[in-house]
Amino acid sequence: MARGAFSRQCLAMVSKPTPQLLPARHEVREEDTWDLTALFPGPSAWEQSLTELRGMKGRMLPWRGKLHDSKELSMALAQDREIDLLAERLGQYASLRVAEDEGDGAARDRSLRLDHLLTELSEETSWFLPELMRIDDEAWAKIVTDPCLQEWAGKLERIRRARPHILQDGEERLMALASPVLGGPDEIFSQLTNVDFLFGKVKDENGGDVELSHGTFASLLQRQSVEVRRNAWQQYYREFEQHAFTLSSTLAASVKGDVFRAKARRHASARDFALFPDRVPGHVYDRLIRVVRENLAPLQKYHRLRKKILRLDSLRAADLQVPLVPNIQKKTTFEEAIHLVVGACRPLGEEYGGVLSEGMGRSRWVDRYENKGKRSGAFSSGSYRNPPYILMNYREDVLSDVYTLAHEAGHSMHTWMSHRAQRFQDAHYPIFLAEVASTLNEELLTHHLLEGTARTNTQLRAYILNRQIDDIRGTLYRQVMFAEFEQKIHEAEEKGLALTLDFFRIAYRELLESYLGEVLEIEAPLELECLRIPHFYSAFYVYKYAIGLSASIALSGRVLAGEAGAVEKVHAFLRSGGSRPPLETLRIAGVDMESSEPVEAALRLFSQRVDELESILE
Repeated sequence: MARGAFSRQCLAMVSKPTPQLLPARHEVREEDTWDLTALFPGPSAWEQSLTELRGMKGRMLPWRGKLHDSKELSMALAQDREIDLLAERLGQYASLRVAEDEGDGAARDRSLRLDHLLTELSEETSWFLPELMRIDDEAWAKIVTDPCLQEWAGKLERIRRARPHILQDGEERLMALASPVLGGPDEIFSQLTNVDFLFGKVKDENGGDVELSHGTFASLLQRQSVEVRRNAWQQYYREFEQHAFTLSSTLAASVKGDVFRAKARRHASARDFALFPDRVPGHVYDRLIRVVRENLAPLQKYHRLRKKILRLDSLRAADLQVPLVPNIQKKTTFEEAIHLVVGACRPLGEEYGGVLSEGMGRSRWVDRYENKGKRSGAFSSGSYRNPPYILMNYREDVLSDVYTLAHEAGHSMHTWMSHRAQRFQDAHYPIFLAEVASTLNEELLTHHLLEGTARTNTQLRAYILNRQIDDIRGTLYRQVMFAEFEQKIHEAEEKGLALTLDFFRIAYRELLESYLGEVLEIEAPLELECLRIPHFYSAFYVYKYAIGLSASIALSGRVLAGEAGAVEKVHAFLRSGGSRPPLETLRIAGVDMESSEPVEAALRLFSQRVDELESILE
């Protein structure tokens, strides 16, 4: 996938639509597809550019051994940028063509041939960074002050910052050779849980058989039938119980790999190693956990409300996903969805709304509907100063798909604004910031709906409130609990403790009891939830979701309140791209994530929404 691409799976919170025959790709109306001619007029033009990129092999070699000279370095960086610009555009087109129909052999062939060429180009320039790192500090200080390198100041600073953690050539070679081995636990986990696991079948409300899988499990937990939900939950976790020792060993191996990498690269801990690229101080992570732990009362109140509204004798994990306001039937055409999203984003200014309206409309950034072979879910994909395309599988009878469109539109506008404000080398924003722009749009959409049709439609209002509550619960409370678990297990490995199945179960149960135990009945299999979370194989990542949502709630609150300069600050944030460290970029937007206030504000909003939902439903 080209840089700037983000994906998100969205689950319907309404009744399952009637199955329809999917059209083949060639049967889809042109106006419902994205217009990729801005990238390439067609496959033949792409092939010509691939030939051009292949002709760039060897272009970087003349600068080998010369990077200590500022003018030579400037020319080398410019040549590297020219290669990257073409490669990124080729990659975006190739990946989008595969995504629109994964059964298209010609599209997949293009993608694979490009991947092979990019690997060759990468191998050819493997000397570049080590050579830069060998330049001593005194010489480096003179090089970077040369005016010819002014436009590269940010990129060079980011490169040089990693120097204390770059090893000698032989050691770096060993780290590279070890990389596939260190990635083994993730691959084993994926193959085991996605291929080898056999969950069997469960009965639905009508007595019919439903094949149980990761996808249908999520859907079954939203069923109104208590028996269907709980049977599906028990059967799903039974498979994890049968493989618990293997899964615990796999997770332990992944943690050991994280600690090995950190030690090998001279970081104080695995957490420090993970936080280093985004320059996030450890106290930000610690404060996030502390603030959430201090504000668990609204979560427990919501659990009590769930138990009461669902009329349950006991609240269990299987009961946490079912909507409290089921069967909202509201058809929204794609054109109406565009109107809703643009209207919700109106507080961000005319330029933002105008570009977004044009992009999702006449400029055809969006591939709208499902077709045979099309990738599931949704994502936004951008290459430098080209359209930030959006893949959707839009359904008119699923209100959540309007939110998905708003979310991906936030990514696309972030890309559009940053790519037009920054040079290529500074334009690509990190994942840390990506979710802020997207969830900001979702927050604005929630406000727009609550102040519009949902103001007088009590059922719809309750549904939207319930949706936002569950979003905050899942993104803030749940992800922070995960973040605390990651910290516990890595600290245990660093102290030399044994990461056994019992250790994982006990550590996770303690967190379940702290975060959820006041109202929720914690069944023994729930302790194994820690063994089924894919994100734990990308350590210390989940906290970014909580940070991103907290920041977007803070930004949306200021924009909607009409705070002086709030919109301009949001625009400055969106235009910053990757030119500054993430926390500094958020401060430009007016959010200080080194303080506790943004997280506390998000939790206050959660509490307020629970109170309002309770007043409607009771």
